[in-house]
Amino acid sequence: MWLEIICCLVIYKLIRLFFYDNQDEILQVETSDSNASFSVAQRLEKLYGGKTYIGLRIPDADTGSHRDIDMVLVTKGEAVVISVQNMSGFVSVDASGNWVCIGNKTENFPDPVVEAKEQVSILESYLEQRGVSLPQGFLACKVICPNPKFQIISSSNSFPPEVVTYDQWLQLKPEGKTMFSGWLKNAFQGGKKETEESIHQKLNSILSTSPMWDRLVLKGNKYLLGEFLEFKGKDDDLLLLKFVKRSKINRVVIQMTSMFGLAPSRLQVLFKYRDYRNEGSSSALDLEEVTVRSNTEVSFLPKNSKKVRKIKLSSIISLHLSS
Repeated sequence: MWLEIICCLVIYKLIRLFFYDNQDEILQVETSDSNASFSVAQRLEKLYGGKTYIGLRIPDADTGSHRDIDMVLVTKGEAVVISVQNMSGFVSVDASGNWVCIGNKTENFPDPVVEAKEQVSILESYLEQRGVSLPQGFLACKVICPNPKFQIISSSNSFPPEVVTYDQWLQLKPEGKTMFSGWLKNAFQGGKKETEESIHQKLNSILSTSPMWDRLVLKGNKYLLGEFLEFKGKDDDLLLLKFVKRSKINRVVIQMTSMFGLAPSRLQVLFKYRDYRNEGSSSALDLEEVTVRSNTEVSFLPKNSKKVRKIKLSSIISLHLSS
């Protein structure tokens, strides 16, 4: 009996080795930065309230391309561009302001603060094009380092005030519900409440309909940002899924159906249509449901990757499509 069990385990390992191409390990690496961003966003919303917009792709008029912004935090008191640096290792700042990270290998990174300030400028221009002119200094930036393995080599004085190191991140507390306590009053020059509320509403409206990366929510509380390409599977399943287009569908939700904890052979897929009357959000009342095989796959190109990943629907909780 024990020999049979051991043989089965060996066969199982060999199958995973040759047919699954270490997908779990690959996805673990590729979801790491996305997981860090969502973790930061959740904590910021808990500390300061408001809304975070993750994985923005803001058009840059100067280059004719899109610039990635990790997230923007919008509250009634401020708007902050957040750059999440998920670095692991001993980090220092060189004479040029670039960051040097010594971990498994030594890596050099352009100054994240300079990049964050450039993103602020690009976002301000984009907002102006969409009819919102912010008061000078209204939009600020922060660089957050949430990785527990982030260690400073030299004095923390070498990092500019916009940087929140891991130790500072742990101790972060709300100060009057803003990350920049006191600056908003100066931005509005004493400010009218209706002006503040108007800007807050317009920012949320614009950012909620701005270009973003598509988002996969995977089992195990994992996130993956990138671009949804297509479904892969049997012809009859693909026929049921053929109408899934980003111009129509806002969200795809996977519902598992199994008995006694066994993996299901089929699963339910729910589609939430876009409601353009409500700023591109999905309507909870406008749903459609189909049943397909659980081994149907999603072809997805992760952000900053050149290799397309095929992920089974049985490993997915939901898929959010950017407009």
